[in-house]
Amino acid sequence: MNRKTLGTTGFDIAPIVFGGNVLGWTTDEAESFRVLDAFVDHGFDTIDTADVYSAWVEGNSGGESETMLGKWFAARPGMRDKVKVFTKVGSDMGGPGEKGLSEAWILKAVEKSLTRMGTDAIDLYFSHWPDASVTHAETLGAYDKLLKAGKIRAIGASNYDAALLKAALETSAAEGLPAYQVIQPEYNLYDRAAFDGELRDICMRNNIGVVTYFSLASGFLSGKYRSAADLEGRKRADMVEKYLTERGMRLLDVLEDVAAAHKAAPAEVALAWLIGREGVTAPIASATSVAQVESFARAAALKLSAEDMARLTDA
Repeated sequence: MNRKTLGTTGFDIAPIVFGGNVLGWTTDEAESFRVLDAFVDHGFDTIDTADVYSAWVEGNSGGESETMLGKWFAARPGMRDKVKVFTKVGSDMGGPGEKGLSEAWILKAVEKSLTRMGTDAIDLYFSHWPDASVTHAETLGAYDKLLKAGKIRAIGASNYDAALLKAALETSAAEGLPAYQVIQPEYNLYDRAAFDGELRDICMRNNIGVVTYFSLASGFLSGKYRSAADLEGRKRADMVEKYLTERGMRLLDVLEDVAAAHKAAPAEVALAWLIGREGVTAPIASATSVAQVESFARAAALKLSAEDMARLTDA
């Protein structure tokens, strides 16, 4: 399994990152443990989550995913040393002042995340969303304190566009503050505008790692959804409806054609395209079953030709 170095973090990671948003949402404790065990057993070693996962579920308030990871670590002695954990701060956690990227909230939020996961350090801590109410200097200054205290090991930014990332990097250089080492954009075969172009250029020029979310377009790139009828009964079906377009169907046709040539599933080809895409370190993908983790392993091993890559990119 080919591994990549994650930007300037020094972390060496496997080609797919586990999307922990499903933990405590669409997978209960027993299934979460089975899926996480299988993920590590197949040679993967990086898990992405956030403090807010999964506050959108009725009865949840956020922290469920981190808590599930903490239970898994507690039940698997030594496992925390085998995996790298990404989590995020900035989303609205519901309490007074419990959102955004102010120093006061970051210093409180990190303690809550550490406690939920039962760990003494977070490998990569992301600014989940931009916060125009505070300066880059305040946010990066808070991260500087956490890095020096050993509570986090690297920092990243999620959902930052080129202008915001550039401004943050300029602040880091001007004020001697730590710089974002990784970004997390929405990026997949269908959704490319958020990363391709200037943001991609900045990342490549500065050796910034890139881990993509919605890597399978909320499941659309699995090929299972070609009409509104296919979405009936699906959780958060509204997230897939926007892909049911002429462009989306054309992309699925090419994806399925390439998949058939490789005797692979469309989702495996979609992930392999991301793995092979210049500028991308690794896609984030969620799994709710051991079978899906096995599919990740096939995707990581799949070698797409230059012609395959071009066909998919042009589709």
